[in-house]
Amino acid sequence: MPHTLSSHRVPSSALLLLTWWALSLAQADPNAAPTIQLRLAGDKRKHYEGRLEVYHNGEWGTVCDDDFTIYAAQVACRELGYLDAEAWMPSAKYGQGQGRIWLDNLNCQGNEKSLALCNSNGFGVSDCKHSEDVGVVCNQKRMPGFKFISNLGNNLESLTVQVEDVRIRATYSQRKRVPITEGFVEVKDGGKWRQICSQDWTPMNSRVICGMYGFPGERGYNARGYKLLAKRRKKNYWGFGVNCTGNEADLSDCKLGRQVELKGNGTCEQGMPVVISCVPGRAFAPTVSAGFSKAYRVEQPLVRLRGGAVIGEGRVEVLKSGLWGTVCDDNWNMRAATVVCRELGFGSAKEALTGARLGQGMGPVHMNEVECSGFEKSLTECSFNREATGCGHEEDAAVKCNIPAMGFNSRLRLSGGRNPYEGRVEVLAERNGSLTWGAVCSDSWGTMEAMVVCRQLGLGFASNAFQETWYWQGEASAEAVVMSGVRCSGTELTLDQCLHHGKHLNCPKGGGRFAAGVSCTQAAPDLVLNAQAVEQTTYLEDRPMYALQCAQEEHCLSSSAASASSTSYRRLLRFSSQIHNNGRSDFRPRAGHQSWIWHECHRHYHSMEVFTHYDLFSLNGTKIAEGHKASFCLEDSHCEEGIQKKYECANFGAQGITTGCWDTYRHDIDCQWVDVTDVKPGDYIFQVEINPNFEVAESDYSNNIMKCRCRYDGNRIWMYNCHIGGSLSSETEETFPGLLTNQLSHR
Repeated sequence: MPHTLSSHRVPSSALLLLTWWALSLAQADPNAAPTIQLRLAGDKRKHYEGRLEVYHNGEWGTVCDDDFTIYAAQVACRELGYLDAEAWMPSAKYGQGQGRIWLDNLNCQGNEKSLALCNSNGFGVSDCKHSEDVGVVCNQKRMPGFKFISNLGNNLESLTVQVEDVRIRATYSQRKRVPITEGFVEVKDGGKWRQICSQDWTPMNSRVICGMYGFPGERGYNARGYKLLAKRRKKNYWGFGVNCTGNEADLSDCKLGRQVELKGNGTCEQGMPVVISCVPGRAFAPTVSAGFSKAYRVEQPLVRLRGGAVIGEGRVEVLKSGLWGTVCDDNWNMRAATVVCRELGFGSAKEALTGARLGQGMGPVHMNEVECSGFEKSLTECSFNREATGCGHEEDAAVKCNIPAMGFNSRLRLSGGRNPYEGRVEVLAERNGSLTWGAVCSDSWGTMEAMVVCRQLGLGFASNAFQETWYWQGEASAEAVVMSGVRCSGTELTLDQCLHHGKHLNCPKGGGRFAAGVSCTQAAPDLVLNAQAVEQTTYLEDRPMYALQCAQEEHCLSSSAASASSTSYRRLLRFSSQIHNNGRSDFRPRAGHQSWIWHECHRHYHSMEVFTHYDLFSLNGTKIAEGHKASFCLEDSHCEEGIQKKYECANFGAQGITTGCWDTYRHDIDCQWVDVTDVKPGDYIFQVEINPNFEVAESDYSNNIMKCRCRYDGNRIWMYNCHIGGSLSSETEETFPGLLTNQLSHR
């Protein structure tokens, strides 16, 4: 009789083991990987970067940088819902993590759906320390259609919010408001917009969303109308809550809240779709008219931004003891940057910048190793290391802030240029009851006006302002001039905030080839005179007229010298000028080689006929000594360590001042003076102004003026309290009325 299975008795424990083994074989997928979840953590300076952390086996851990590549970064960023990876950072750039190091010797091809599918030593097999924790920088664009899937079960509170997008959806009656400050909060997940249940919603969540949309704070709203509206609307709730502490710069930094049970019309029975209302900064507050409020200037702020290309970004400067100074970038992070942004009437920070990315400042470094909780009203309330020294201006901290969507670029465009950064300026204006595109008259069009255009379009700084644009073929329908007489101070947010003729146009040359044009650039130079050098090198010299014939021909003496005898003497106030380029691009003259002028006195070509003004004022701002408009040959006299000189005047060489270099005009050079022969003894203000006609665009014109107090007793002169424009508090500036009456913004 043949053997059958039924003829043998098999122990029940063995049967169970066989069953489990068979099921395991049946369910095993050779391509399946352990289920993981990712997040970006650590000391971030952008919300889309950070230390890469992995959740596996009920525990968060890190990834070692051994064998890590950009391909692994791409897989991680896409798994997090970002479009791609920009870079990866070794050696715990975002701080050292804690717990297990889950992955080591990670080897990805770049097309894997998850880091878990990449080859590695295996989960938890590593010989690394947390000093080798890897970080990634993702592309800030989110992946279209990205759907968040939680693999954490009930441990959601440790995971950050990962959605494709978030918006404030205004009600129909408020959609025409600029900016939109109130409405339903919706997140985009799986390609669909979804509401959030209000049951666990807090003001801290509202604060973070408002910050993302460029608003410094949140406020209450009339809930009754929204409740009625919500009842009538079809709802499509997101399956999770949100749990922000309030000091996050972005929703992606907030933790997930409780999972929401989705049960059709029964979802969120105890609540309604979340609504928020935000408070705009004063510069963005909507006005009754269709325009916008004037660029707002605080009377005496404690913190300011300088050197930024667009509104809401710049080098951070702090006022201390009446003197403006910078902040060192040691420990500079998104929390501190967000405090600055909110304080100045913007939203949360988009980026905390280090390494003088927006140019170097002048004066003292007031704060180092700044530590903020994120809830301070001002950066000056944050703690910092008062003992820390050794920070130079090459470490100046800066910020980029979120600003409200004002639609600034919907009423202005550049047309006909070779690239998006240049072209004929065309504005949308109301004519005969309808909106029409048209040209801007180029009469009086200059660098300041071009600066406002480039800022309004978010294209950076102006590199050139054009009064003729025949070489750019603009839109044929926009040939007619719709704006004339434009005069900007440079602080305006939009071109229509500048002075202009309104409805009564006056443009004798007309539009067409004489329409205004601009070219824009992301980086600009920033010239600053060394005030200390002026103070230390000032002296008087009596020089005979027969030794000043060359200077007389170049108009370097006051008018009374024309009738002076050759044996008479002129009294000259001499000093050295040391002009630094602290910006982010070289300072180059506008004029080409062919139009440079040979100066016999200096024995070289001058590329800018009017580069500086030297003047002496009475204490009430009246000009005493006839100002002399000095022309210059521009060259790199000296540079900071590690920077090569590019420009020199000899042999008809290229002229300019390289970033990080300075041009020195010594006190003993002809015309490096003010003729004070006719000046009576007394107290005066001595002023030097660089690039006075704004011939070359700079990132900051406020520091182009230097002023000193000056006492002259008829034989000797004392120069003291020399300072750069904008370096002192406004209270201190009141002792220098000339600085206020000659401010650059009051053109």
